[in-house]
Amino acid sequence: MPASRPPFRTRTRALAAVAALPLLVGALASCGYGSDAADDKKPEKAAGGSKLSTDQVKIGYFPNLTHATALVGVEKGLIEKELGGAELVPSTFNAGPSEIEALNSGSIDIGFIGPSPSVNGYVKSKGDSLRIISGSASGGVKLVVNPDKIKSVKDLKGKKIATPQLGNTQDVAFLHWISEQGWKVDAQSGKGDVSVVRTDNKITPDAYKSGSLDGAWVPEPTASKLVADGAKVLLDEADLWPDKKFVITNIIVSQKFLKEHPDAVEAVLRGSVKTNKWINDNLEEAKASANDALKTLTGKPLPAEVLDPAWKSIQITDDPLAATLDSQAEHAVNAGLLEQPDLNGIYDLRPLNKVLKAEGAPAVDDAGLGVK
Repeated sequence: MPASRPPFRTRTRALAAVAALPLLVGALASCGYGSDAADDKKPEKAAGGSKLSTDQVKIGYFPNLTHATALVGVEKGLIEKELGGAELVPSTFNAGPSEIEALNSGSIDIGFIGPSPSVNGYVKSKGDSLRIISGSASGGVKLVVNPDKIKSVKDLKGKKIATPQLGNTQDVAFLHWISEQGWKVDAQSGKGDVSVVRTDNKITPDAYKSGSLDGAWVPEPTASKLVADGAKVLLDEADLWPDKKFVITNIIVSQKFLKEHPDAVEAVLRGSVKTNKWINDNLEEAKASANDALKTLTGKPLPAEVLDPAWKSIQITDDPLAATLDSQAEHAVNAGLLEQPDLNGIYDLRPLNKVLKAEGAPAVDDAGLGVK
């Protein structure tokens, strides 16, 4: 990336109003190794605490390390402990669009999900579907390549590089980065100076081993899985962002559920904040807990050579890093995959900031995109 062009600029102003193109219809594709949406093993109902306005809270998340807050919070019972006797009903998903559909239908109330499907769901509903209420994870995305074919950035030209899905969070990031190199790629077809090959993360390792891919811009643990198969890390996306932080997972809520059960939303946020603190205070134990959850959900844990480097590259945070979501939306617009959306009101961080204040932690910012 030329030094004269700062990468991944951050905007704090709201984007102008209009609708989204089909691009993000396929937003955040499968990021882990597991089954499609399914009811998961429920932890025992927590005792004590104030009774909530609902007897049940349904949450959705991916069986993936970048959803560690949910993996650990459910596995350890840390989220349900805050629900005052209400039942926590978890479901897992492998793709953002299906989770957004579940949120819109009422099959789930709260979800852990990436920035692209969050933006897509909000825009498609004309701002009526969801709110982002917290952060969850930053980082955990890398460009990994075949070291026999690619030894430096310039060697990428003419090569076949995978992203998870057309218009998903990593696809947008890679297209933006390609443009920063001065290369041309047709966003829809993926054809150009670099061939962008949209490939499900579950398939990417085998495609790489077969030689049909020269590398991939992918989230963890797929990136570390490829490295275990002989690939090398050419670039960590965190290095392109201010303070090396960018949103990879946030927490969303149905606006209907937020309006009808604000106490339940606040309770889940207390659980997520306490889970995040426990994770960051107990990194090794939390890593084992997350892997235990993955074993339960997918049938097998991640091996150490994949788990350890993947875990190190992910930061668990309450901060939704709102300015970086705004920038990611701008990158999609610049790639021609999204018409400029009106993101005003996509965040409601008031419940989170109330919880953070009670925990003695600093408030987080919505980059000017919060409800008024």
